[in-house]
Amino acid sequence: MKLTLHEQLMAATFAGIIAIFSQIIIPIGVVPWSLQTFIVGLSVTLLGRKVGTWAVLIYFLLGLIGLPVFAGGASGVAALFGPTGGYLIGFIFTSFIIGTIIKYTGYTYFGTISANLIGFLVALFFGTIWLKFAADMNWPATFATGFLGFLFPEIIKAICSGWFSVLLIRRLPQKFFNS
Repeated sequence: MKLTLHEQLMAATFAGIIAIFSQIIIPIGVVPWSLQTFIVGLSVTLLGRKVGTWAVLIYFLLGLIGLPVFAGGASGVAALFGPTGGYLIGFIFTSFIIGTIIKYTGYTYFGTISANLIGFLVALFFGTIWLKFAADMNWPATFATGFLGFLFPEIIKAICSGWFSVLLIRRLPQKFFNS
């Protein structure tokens, strides 16, 4: 994958933005809402599949080497192998899927929101499977905790991410995002 300097800078910038937004946690209900998923979806929607996925990979690698960029300041291999590691790995697949869907649907409200919904469901799928084994839970408890507990917040974040992305793309110069 060959990226231009502009694309590399955009990916690095958005990896930093993902790291910042991952620290914003809204304490609502049993499962606190992190803006991590929202900003991953927004980044990929704005940057496109190639650059957006690269931004998420940079973010993932920053956390893996020990920088406290994951939600709640988590980092390192321990965060990856902990109960939330599957969600982090799922973000890589999520970004690729969101970017691919948008490549074919275009930057419409329906297309971007749908892409983000599907992508976020993929992250929930990876996270739930990982949680089952990392926390040694039974399947009903894992599904209730790892999937259903996050479903409503992820739907809200997908709608916001898709809507806000289209709003930005329509108002900012096309060359800014290089999508």
